[in-house]
Amino acid sequence: MRSNIKQLHEQIKAGNFLALARGITIVENELDGYESLLLNLHENRHARVIGVTGPPGAGKSTLVNALLRHWLHENKKIAVLAVDPSSPFNYGALLGDRIRMSEFYTNPGIFIRSLATRGALGGLNAKIIEITDLVKDAPFDLVIVETVGVGQSEVEIAGLADCTVVALVPEAGDEVQTLKAGIMEIANIFVVNKADHEDAEGLFRNLRILAHEKAHGTTEIPVVKTIATQDNGVGELADEIMKFLNAQKEMPEKRLHLLTEKCWQLIQAQRMKSIDHDKLRKEMAIAIKQDDFNLYAFTKDFLTTIK
Repeated sequence: MRSNIKQLHEQIKAGNFLALARGITIVENELDGYESLLLNLHENRHARVIGVTGPPGAGKSTLVNALLRHWLHENKKIAVLAVDPSSPFNYGALLGDRIRMSEFYTNPGIFIRSLATRGALGGLNAKIIEITDLVKDAPFDLVIVETVGVGQSEVEIAGLADCTVVALVPEAGDEVQTLKAGIMEIANIFVVNKADHEDAEGLFRNLRILAHEKAHGTTEIPVVKTIATQDNGVGELADEIMKFLNAQKEMPEKRLHLLTEKCWQLIQAQRMKSIDHDKLRKEMAIAIKQDDFNLYAFTKDFLTTIK
C-alpha cells in the first residue's frame, strides 16, 4: 500500500489530474493510506490560494469562471475547489458549482473539484486544509477555493487563503451593516458584482467608506466593480489579486492562527485514538449507578487509567 501511495503522490506532483482526484477522495474520506499521503507533502511556495466568498446569489461561480478565462490567457495552471452545500440526506455535494463551470471540464490547464460541506461550519469542507495542501503539491500556479457563503462563522477562509475576495451584489446593500464585522475581518478585496444593476453605485460607495474607516492609515481594501457575465472589470480584479499576492512578505496572522488550531485538532484526534469507546461505556454503566456519581470526577479518573 505504501508503494502505491508513493506512486500516486509522484503522479500528483507530475500534474496527473486523475491521480489528484483519487488522492483528494482518499484524504477526504480518510481511506487507507491517507496519512502516508499527507506525511509526504511538501510546502509549495509557488502555488497561491485565492478564497472567493460572499452571500448566496452574489455570482461567485460566474466570477470564478471569468477569472479562469482571464488567467488562461496568461497561460496559468489553476485548480478550483468549489465547496457546495451538502445534501441533507447523504451529505454529498449538490454540485451546483461544477455544473456552472462545465466549459472548463476538458481544459488541460484547469482542475475542478466540488466538495461538500458535510455539515462543517465556516462554509468549508472539514478536510479543506488537507485537500488544499494536497492540491498545492501539484504543479498549479493558483488554487481558487470558492465557499458556500459569508458570515460571522466563515472567517476560516481568511486563514486558508493567501488572498480573500468577498463578492457582494447591489441587492445585498441593506445587509452591509449586518455583515460589517465579518466581511471587514476577512476581506482583502471587495467585489461589487452585477455592477450594472440598480443601486450598485450606492453599494460601491458604502464599501469604499467602510474600507476607508478600516484602513486607519494603512492601505485601504480595494473595491472593484464587475459584471462577471460580460467579463467587465475582471481584468482589474485579477490585477488587484496579483498585486496583493505579490505584496505579501510574511505569513498572515490569520493563517498562523488557522494552522495552530488545525494542529490542535490533529493532536486531539491522535490522543483520542487510545480511548476504547466500549470500555468507556461499560465503566460508565457501572459508575452511573453510584449515588455520588460525578461526570467530571469520572472523566478525570478514566483518563488516568489510559495514560
